[in-house]
Amino acid sequence: MSERQSTHATFSIERVYDAAPERVFQAFANSKEKTKWFSGPKEWGPADHKIDFRVGGRETNRGGPKGGTVHAFEARFWDIVPNRRIIFSYDMYLDTTRISVSLATVEIEPKDKGTRLTFTEQGVYLDAYVDGGSRERGTAKGLDRLGESLKS
Repeated sequence: MSERQSTHATFSIERVYDAAPERVFQAFANSKEKTKWFSGPKEWGPADHKIDFRVGGRETNRGGPKGGTVHAFEARFWDIVPNRRIIFSYDMYLDTTRISVSLATVEIEPKDKGTRLTFTEQGVYLDAYVDGGSRERGTAKGLDRLGESLKS
């Protein structure tokens, strides 16, 4: 029998974007907009992404290197305040092994002529999975890609 353990981590990342809060919100709400920045490395190719953006709705994103481990994100939306807040929980899998369960809050607020976004995550990493800060670094890179996508 494998060892059962859980490791908890919380992080918060702030970004300021030169885009209106409505545009930043749509980058999370609209599937076409979200796939511009919420994906794995380009060499993985296109991910299988689906989103039902509403309270109680679900989002899935699956992808990975060709012939390699499948990385899967499965989320449920708990609270949505248009142009202000999104709260969702999500599981992450490597192939069929669940490696974490998280609660994430996206807060969007006007800042000068742009938007301040604060992303806070409370996660629990399961069993033998050791995160070592990679989730926070990956989320930060994703939010940087979001910023790039808002420029186009």
